[in-house]
Amino acid sequence: MGKKQFAALPFRLDNSELHVMLITTRRKRRWSVPKGSPMRDKQPHHTAELEAYEEAGLIGVVAKRALGSFKHRKRKGERKRTMNVAVFPMKVHGQERWWPEKGEREAIWVSAETAARLVHKAQLRRLISRFAARTGRSASTLLTG
Repeated sequence: MGKKQFAALPFRLDNSELHVMLITTRRKRRWSVPKGSPMRDKQPHHTAELEAYEEAGLIGVVAKRALGSFKHRKRKGERKRTMNVAVFPMKVHGQERWWPEKGEREAIWVSAETAARLVHKAQLRRLISRFAARTGRSASTLLTG
């Protein structure tokens, strides 16, 4: 099946419109979401939360249950591995002035519709669209489950 990774889907509601933060990948500079490999003694949603902080300085609340997942091919030296990335919604409350990977990536807040168009992975595109379709009022309830 491949190796696992965990990602955050950072979002906020502005005047009841859903906005998503996208960041660029380091190597190919494609738009994506903060993600990383499992960490010892950390639950998957906590790993997603930490990646959002390290890669974009985001502070917020992450759902304990994933929205879904997408496949991602990662290169390690000459080898390529297929990763299964579980995506956890993260309601963003703020952004730090400094974070570990500041300056290494670009970050943008965009509407969910724009985010779905910008991301490279079709499965991630569908996850964002599905999340947007069922969000609005229910966004907060996703974080309690």
